[in-house]
Amino acid sequence: MTIAPADLAHLVDHTLLSPTATGADVAALAAEAARLGTYSICVSPSMLPVAAELGTVKVATVCGFPSGKHTPATKAAEAAESAERGADEVDMVIDLGLLKEGRADATQAEIAAVRAAVPAPKVLKVIIESAALTDAEIVAACQAAEAAGADFVKTSTGYHPAGGASVHAVELMAATVGGRLGVKASGGIRDWATAVAMIEAGATRLGLSGTAAVLAGGTSEGY
Repeated sequence: MTIAPADLAHLVDHTLLSPTATGADVAALAAEAARLGTYSICVSPSMLPVAAELGTVKVATVCGFPSGKHTPATKAAEAAESAERGADEVDMVIDLGLLKEGRADATQAEIAAVRAAVPAPKVLKVIIESAALTDAEIVAACQAAEAAGADFVKTSTGYHPAGGASVHAVELMAATVGGRLGVKASGGIRDWATAVAMIEAGATRLGLSGTAAVLAGGTSEGY
C-alpha cells in the first residue's frame, strides 16, 4: 500500500511508558507529537495531567500495566482516576491467566468494569498480549472485548517476553472484530516497513515510541 508519512503519523499513539520518565520527558514527547502530527501521546498514569500544549493531540494512558494481574476493581479505579486527570483514552491490560483457564466470561467482566468506569466518549482499548496467546485465545479475547463494549483491541504492552505485534495476530484480530472495533498494533514496530505491514494487516492505530525515526524511514529503538 502507499501511505504518506503524515497520514501514517495520524494513526500513531506516540508512546512514553518508561519507569524513569520525567515531566520534562513528557513535555518533549508532547512537543514532538505536535510537530509530527500524531493522533495522541500515551503516557503512564502518574504523568497525568499533561501540562504541555497539545493542540489536537489526544492523551492516552495505560491501566493494569504491564502485567494485567490486578483486580477488576483496581483497574476500574485506576482508569477512572486517569480519566479525571485528563486521559482521553485508556489502554487496559487483561489478566491473561483468565483466558488460559478458559474463563473468557471473567475476561469480559473485567473489561466491562473498566468500561463502566470510563464510559464513552472516552476510548477504551484492550491489550491482549497476542504473542502469549493461541489463535483461539486471541479470538476469545477479542470477542470478550467487543461484548464488554470496548472500542479497540490491542496486540501488546511491548513488555511481555513473548514479544509484540505480529502481522498474523493483527490479521486475526481484525477478522474477529470485523471493523466494529479498532485494532491497535504495538510492540516491536521499529521501522517503516513493519508499520505499513501492520496497517495492511488491518491495524487502525499504531503504538510507537520511535515515531520520528519510523516516519523518516529509519529504524528506531525501544517500544
